[in-house]
Amino acid sequence: MPTYVYACEDCGKTYEITASIKEKEAGLQPECPQCSSDHSHQLITTSFSIRSGSGNGSPGCDPGSGCCGS
Repeated sequence: MPTYVYACEDCGKTYEITASIKEKEAGLQPECPQCSSDHSHQLITTSFSIRSGSGNGSPGCDPGSGCCGS
């Protein structure tokens, strides 16, 4: 299930929730764990994944791709 990051508009706390895409599409409005407010907005975050490979570089590095100094 995806993890979403929210910021509370009342107390300013940033928190994460895990919810299905179906829940999110149905209008999920999470409650702040700090102040119990339901006035929050979703933050845009970045993520990355590390994949293993059989190349000579570090895990997740494709030899010849220009990453990791190759």
